[in-house]
Amino acid sequence: MPDPLLRRFGPEAMDDWLRAAYRETRALQESKGGDATFYEVGANAPELLEWYVKGFYGSVFYGGRVDIRIKELLRYRLSMTHGCAYCNKGNIEAARRAGLADEQLDAVMDETNDAFSGRERAVLRLAAEMALTNMEGRLTPALYEDLSAHFDDAEIFQLGMVAAVLTGMAKFLFVYDLVEREAHCPVGPRTGSGE
Repeated sequence: MPDPLLRRFGPEAMDDWLRAAYRETRALQESKGGDATFYEVGANAPELLEWYVKGFYGSVFYGGRVDIRIKELLRYRLSMTHGCAYCNKGNIEAARRAGLADEQLDAVMDETNDAFSGRERAVLRLAAEMALTNMEGRLTPALYEDLSAHFDDAEIFQLGMVAAVLTGMAKFLFVYDLVEREAHCPVGPRTGSGE
């Protein structure tokens, strides 16, 4: 379980919209093992949570130029790579709702799998370049060519920005100990009190 150093707030101290998001996450926790730590700590700066939930997710992730199915594939690949147990629990369900098949979800770490179209393979390759675990990642001419066969430059830019925000948020969630991690998470848990 997460054990953040920052102060946590209960729902009684939250704005109405934040309290609703918190309660939704608590319900997920009871049914699928989600965790509301992010909202409890985020209540320290509710305007930042509002930007993340309404601005990034509301306008960019669930809006924008690229269809949601592709962005869900990108997000699930990143969360599986990063080892965010909290993210994986929600992202797999969101990916299914967006139309990804279980065969694709099972193979998400293998962009060469026949379960994926050329368009999907290009996005999975982009995710591999954007991941925390790939500090040498690059949008190479070959990857750009593959992406360009399916997306225009504005869509490629949006995919990169979405991946960047998700990757940066993963690092933030791990460093601040706000989420449960998978065993393979590249950012380990805090190991001592005086470090």
